[in-house]
Amino acid sequence: MRSLLVFLALLFVTPWYVGRFLWIELTGGSDPGARLGHLSVKRWGKICCWGGGVRVIAHGVERIEDPSPLVIVANHVSWFDVFALAAGLPRVAFIAKAELGRLRFFGRAMRTAGHLFVDRKNHKAAFAQYDEAAARIREGTTVVIFPEGTRGDEYALRPFKKGPFVLAIAAGVPIVPVLVHGSREALARGSLWVRSHDIHVHVLDPIPTAGCNYEDRNRLAQQARNAMAKAQQDLYGIPSPEWNPGTRAGESVS
Repeated sequence: MRSLLVFLALLFVTPWYVGRFLWIELTGGSDPGARLGHLSVKRWGKICCWGGGVRVIAHGVERIEDPSPLVIVANHVSWFDVFALAAGLPRVAFIAKAELGRLRFFGRAMRTAGHLFVDRKNHKAAFAQYDEAAARIREGTTVVIFPEGTRGDEYALRPFKKGPFVLAIAAGVPIVPVLVHGSREALARGSLWVRSHDIHVHVLDPIPTAGCNYEDRNRLAQQARNAMAKAQQDLYGIPSPEWNPGTRAGESVS
């Protein structure tokens, strides 16, 4: 039943928001600072969580209540990470894979709502797209990125990709590590069965990027991952393997 309710929420609510932002685009309107986009994605996330019987408990949100733009990096083990972050954080837009942006109406509506796209398969194109994304962020958009790149099977953190940290440096905005826990129990990777469960969203201390350049990307990635790994160990007793950001696995941009 939970799975059906989430499916129905996605089936009916998502097209409504897509239509809303297509209308804004077609009528020549705009959404300065993605304010309407942030509000819409928050409501969308809350509706999807409600359908799944999921309660989102956000911790440390006061750290990001200031309206200044940010790059938020979060761990990723479930599709419910997206719903929980949308519902639990004050304002978010997502950086998604380029394939979604190519969907004729959906992609256009997402762009109008402030969401951004990166081609993960073309690293050269990804760098150019990050330049465009950095400009959008400087204009006031706070974005969420999953630095692990895709969903994992376990909560233990995997290697981080460097693109999110290059983006934060280019935009000149702080990086905010966020730890999500409980989403795997709500909907595990590879499963279609949604279960009622609490999802905790922990907002950790921001990491400044002022004065940083491209050479600082490894240090920032390591600092963010260390903060998330420590929180996960302290709060839930789950260790993550050591990671060297200079390894080949950590050098991908997207």
